[in-house]
Parts: sequence; structure tokens; C-alpha cells
Amino acid sequence: MTVRIIRHSIVPDTGSFEVRTPSGSTYFYWDDIPSRRLRPEQVDQETAKKQAQEFARKAKPPES
Repeated sequence: MTVRIIRHSIVPDTGSFEVRTPSGSTYFYWDDIPSRRLRPEQVDQETAKKQAQEFARKAKPPES
């Protein structure tokens, strides 16, 4: 199975990146309006995307 990054965004300027791996999904939440962020782990979209990409790289199984 491959590792995939899926962007979820229904409300403008907020959403998440889902990293699907063989062992499950991990979400990286983002909100581009700082005053609307409800959790300290929420960051802006670019930061969340970089975090998701980094996580996906580490989760990807080595090629044989």
C-alpha cells in the first residue's frame, strides 16, 4: 500500500491534511486565521502541509 496525503477543506481558510499509511491515518490541522485557532497544534496551511509531507516521507516503506 502507498502513503497518500489528502487535503480536506470545507470551511474557507481552514482544514486538514490526512496522511494515509498502511497502519492508519494521521491528521495535520490548519487554520489561516490565527484568532480562530482553537488548539495550540493548529498552524497555518503551509506549515501543516510541510508537517504532513515530512510525516509521509518517514512513514513510506523503503523501496526494495
